[in-house]
Amino acid sequence: MKDSPVAIVTGASRGIGRGIAQELARTHRVVATYRGRRDAAESLREETGVEIFQCDVSSAADRAALIEFARARFGRLDLLVNNAGIAPRERLDVVEATEASFDELIATNLKGPHFLTQLAARWMLEQGRGRIVFVTSISAYTASVNRAEYCISKAGLSMSAAVWAARLAPHGVLVFEVRPGIIRTDMIARVQQLYEERIAGGLVPQRRMGEPADVARAVRAIADGLLDYCAGQVIDADGGFHLRTL
Repeated sequence: MKDSPVAIVTGASRGIGRGIAQELARTHRVVATYRGRRDAAESLREETGVEIFQCDVSSAADRAALIEFARARFGRLDLLVNNAGIAPRERLDVVEATEASFDELIATNLKGPHFLTQLAARWMLEQGRGRIVFVTSISAYTASVNRAEYCISKAGLSMSAAVWAARLAPHGVLVFEVRPGIIRTDMIARVQQLYEERIAGGLVPQRRMGEPADVARAVRAIADGLLDYCAGQVIDADGGFHLRTL
């Protein structure tokens, strides 16, 4: 795979990011980032052969080191998948939620990917090509009063994707947003049973919870160039949750 395209996938040790890295590893040389769970990242490397790199996307120094690692190791960047994100440490009503939680989520879920994209965009503009994916959430437009900071961070990330898409499309760098719905990951483990019950009751038209592979297949379509005349497109990987019906 010496001449294969190169992808960076942030937050790739678990959940959606792991599913995306597994999918892309079939065709790309992948740099898979992790923050704290090196054991999970190591198992991904053993399984797929990806490169792993410790990176807290909320850190400017870590973001710069990630890009420099990819430059030194591969000399090219074809795809950036901004997937890394966190949920609030504690779900609190917006009336009680803390500024510390707000700052932490904005730094990781919004500021980090926005400015990592800035670094990647500069490189891709030099190349005259590239693709960037922002993994947001149905929470970009769905209000949850017990995790307001998460919803706000994802709404902001959705606009970041739009801004970058508009800025980069004229130069052959294409930006997309993938909005996962309710996906079976450890992020929702504490409330999974509740979601399963609501899905069975009709919350999701396709009547099932999503899997990381469902999101990964949307990224696959982008990576393979199947959506190259769809700059700025939002892909709802949500089983139809976004549909409004009477």
